[in-house]
Amino acid sequence: VQLQASGGGSVLTGGSLRLSCAASGCTFSFYRMGWFRQAPGKEREFVAVISWPTGSTVYADSVKGRFTLSRDNAKNTVFLQMNSLKPEDTAAYYCAGSYSTMGTFAYWGQGTQVTVSS
Repeated sequence: VQLQASGGGSVLTGGSLRLSCAASGCTFSFYRMGWFRQAPGKEREFVAVISWPTGSTVYADSVKGRFTLSRDNAKNTVFLQMNSLKPEDTAAYYCAGSYSTMGTFAYWGQGTQVTVSS
């Protein structure tokens, strides 16, 4: 199973980016796919998660109202639309997948860097 993240980049405060995470090599869709981020010198933190088949989402308080997580079931891909970006959103963003309904994520993609400058 591989997770391929893409879409990072550099934007100014208030800008937008759309991250993608495509899963391959798996027979069944992940029950949960999510995004985490890690800024330099800080611990990795939860950003958002989406569940199958309900499509329900959960967001960190810091991104609520600005980030939107969606999925394309047919392509086993999730998208993180990030609007109104702030410098504090600067981090390496990692996508993750899980076949379980709760607990830790077993599968991780490589990070994609998001840099927001003022």
